[in-house]
Amino acid sequence: MTTQSSLQSYHPTPSDAAADPWPEATVKHMLVGGERVESVTGAWRDVTTPAARERVIARVPEAGPEDVDRAVIAARAAWPLWRDQHFTGRQRLLLKIAELVEQQAEELAQVTAADTGNAIRTQARPEVAVLVDLFRYFGGVAGEVKGFTLPAGSTQLQYTRQEPLGVVGAILPWNSPLMIAGFKVPAALAAGNTVVLKAAEDAPLSILMLAEICQQVLPPGVLNVVTGEGAVVGEALVHHPGVDKVSFTGSTEVGRRIARSAGSRLAHVSLELGGKSPSIVFPGEVTDALIDGLLLSSRVTRQGQSCTAGTRLLLHRDVHDEVIGRLVERMSSLRVGDPLDDASDIGAIINETQFSTVREYLDEGLSDPRLTMELGGLPPDTGPLAEGYFHLPTVFSGADNSFRLAREEIFGPVLVAIPWVDVDDVIRMANDSAYGLAAYIWSDDINRAVDTAHRLEAGWVQINQGGGQMVGQSYGGYKQSGIGREVSLEGMIAGFTQTKQVNVHLAIR
Repeated sequence: MTTQSSLQSYHPTPSDAAADPWPEATVKHMLVGGERVESVTGAWRDVTTPAARERVIARVPEAGPEDVDRAVIAARAAWPLWRDQHFTGRQRLLLKIAELVEQQAEELAQVTAADTGNAIRTQARPEVAVLVDLFRYFGGVAGEVKGFTLPAGSTQLQYTRQEPLGVVGAILPWNSPLMIAGFKVPAALAAGNTVVLKAAEDAPLSILMLAEICQQVLPPGVLNVVTGEGAVVGEALVHHPGVDKVSFTGSTEVGRRIARSAGSRLAHVSLELGGKSPSIVFPGEVTDALIDGLLLSSRVTRQGQSCTAGTRLLLHRDVHDEVIGRLVERMSSLRVGDPLDDASDIGAIINETQFSTVREYLDEGLSDPRLTMELGGLPPDTGPLAEGYFHLPTVFSGADNSFRLAREEIFGPVLVAIPWVDVDDVIRMANDSAYGLAAYIWSDDINRAVDTAHRLEAGWVQINQGGGQMVGQSYGGYKQSGIGREVSLEGMIAGFTQTKQVNVHLAIR
């Protein structure tokens, strides 16, 4: 059992380890109708960095319902021309955005690291790269939004059109704002919609920078970005009669409320929500590739702040102890520290509320005599890491699937190991969850692995790999993990278009 004295193995980095891109708080504006604007009321809110608890790095507008209204009006006004142009026009602009984002990739990564607390090397730079790929992908497939014709005889022309929905209200989370914006914005635009994008209140800066880039390319009103509290701005967007579709990524609890509100006016909805993903390890050789894959799928280098985090380690009893030992050894070499320092593997938790929530789960695990803390523990209360919202990677063993730590989404770098012997039993445990977003299978028997994948109740299953979402694949959840699919051509057509049937009676010669 690891004790608090072993925490020095995490090599905390000092807060001044990297050049500070925020010498003083900067003022950022929203984007509405192609213009940089303040809120109607003139109210502002401070943005702090998770790496230094009280450090204000920027001020952004505190928007209200009136700001949402003018953004929706701008998007509605821009929609007809955007919708009706040839797809190659939209395609060229999306590809140009990808080029500009790539040119400013390092600055975007630095803003993301400071804004979200995500480590620049392991998280922020890869997130910007994915954003570039998503704009290029959806720009590339913009011409594939096609209908079909029906062979209905010589006197009939019967065909369908995939038409855009109209104005899309997209609501972003704080954990990976640029990547999630990439899931929604280029897909919606490629399909011919206009967008009102609500940035996460705790991490709006990278989205406002993206808006500045898009403003150089897109016609006014095609993309609008508003900032402010979710309970005010998000609610106004969900209820607005001018919003034809609400696309939300966030917690299951908030997703339920959005579904009820948008459903009351029969607006289109897609929801990508929470998860408690199982990572099933079958008996066999415990290789470096397996340990690296488990580390990647655990998302500890994203502070566990990922809805696809494989935090339920379902380990076959034959390899249980060896896997834990080697995984703990690997994780203990990771550096927790300043998100802007290239030496940091793990950054900071987003805010005090989430930091305290993770700590409550840790307190519960540490007080339960049935559990053994293999690594980590409570966050340091002295030294550089105490200056920000830093948690340590933590691994518990001795659990079963009924433990709260094994059932609830912690959204922190906390893993729980559960032993198993019988295949049917482990599949039952994996499926015994309100969530069904992701799952991971590790086996040298591919037939057994594929059979297990087919029996799991999850929207995204990976075998012998633990990476993130790939551009072009359909991504979304089962059960309370969501409704709809993103990241793919199929998801774009299903999520951002509707089908119109046209029947034409042709003159008889």
